Amino acid sequence: MTDALKRLSDEGVAIWLDDLSRKRITSGNLAELIDQSHVVGVTTNPSIFQKAISSGDGYEQQLADLAAREVTVEEAIRMITTADVRDAADILRPVFDATGGRDGRVSIEVDPRLAHKTRATVAEAKQLAWLVDRPNTLIKIPATKAGLPAIAETIGLGISVNVTLIFSLERYRAVMDAYLTGLEKAKAAGLDLSLIHSVASFFVSRVDTEIDKRLDALGTDEAKELRGKAALANARLAYQAYEEVFSSDRWAELEKAGANKQRPLWASTGVKDPAYKDTLYVDDLVAPNTVNTMPEATLQATADHGQITGDTVRGTYEQAKAELDALARLGVSYDEVVQLLEDEGVDKFEQSWNDLLKSTEAELKRLAPEA
Repeated sequence: MTDALKRLSDEGVAIWLDDLSRKRITSGNLAELIDQSHVVGVTTNPSIFQKAISSGDGYEQQLADLAAREVTVEEAIRMITTADVRDAADILRPVFDATGGRDGRVSIEVDPRLAHKTRATVAEAKQLAWLVDRPNTLIKIPATKAGLPAIAETIGLGISVNVTLIFSLERYRAVMDAYLTGLEKAKAAGLDLSLIHSVASFFVSRVDTEIDKRLDALGTDEAKELRGKAALANARLAYQAYEEVFSSDRWAELEKAGANKQRPLWASTGVKDPAYKDTLYVDDLVAPNTVNTMPEATLQATADHGQITGDTVRGTYEQAKAELDALARLGVSYDEVVQLLEDEGVDKFEQSWNDLLKSTEAELKRLAPEA
């Protein structure tokens, strides 16, 4: 048991693991992290699955069976990934039951090639929810412009959603609006709102990586002073937006009908720059009713030397706004940066998915029974 992780949980931050593999499931490691490290959820993405399945560890028998059945490579990947998510969901089921559905969740992402297709995204979300067939699943939908109506539609069907790849405050507000619209649809359809849950994955470290690069190019003392401040400022102002939306009259009506708040989830919390403390995006983003999904290295670093000193978000909004304003004065375009990061995020997941298709196809061919 680690005091820092317990303190983080006590502050209202749900600790989720940003990783999954069959070996992690079958070795008992995931169960151990739940038992000893306060882990109460799991997130996956195409890059995580690409790394896990390409390692081959634990997937050989299922791949051989799929090859014998001569399934398509897309079907093979869906069978493999949904099997892992289903097994992880079963391991986390006691947490789900104990928290009334709030935690104990496992996220699985729609095919990233559908990021700009609303109808196809909704169809994929329905298919994934059906395939995994566990109440503690979250279907991940990217917060692209085409993703917003897909989020509203999916929530309206009673399917719980993890909205991913959020970088900008404006888009985050649109995501919360899509969630409320979805709840209103679900309510009109007579669904039980208390069973619908959602998180909004607001990406952190990538913002610093891109903005620091631009500050380094400027090279002035003022620019150097602002290094490593943009990501926290952006996330803290996102929490301010969350507080506003979920204290509105519109929300109050839904809450009366049993709806759950859509929690902000801090994603991309592994520190990319070795000049920064490795627990920066954990220690400095502590606020109630949030989720922090961590790669295992960040989880271990927090357990070892995290400095959890209470709420580090509320009360920082003026300072956060001043820091973003200072960046604008230096000519660093916030709008340009967040759009670039969204485009890159979609591209990276699509590339990982394509790499996964290629490596799985090669394995299916290798394991195919001889005629």
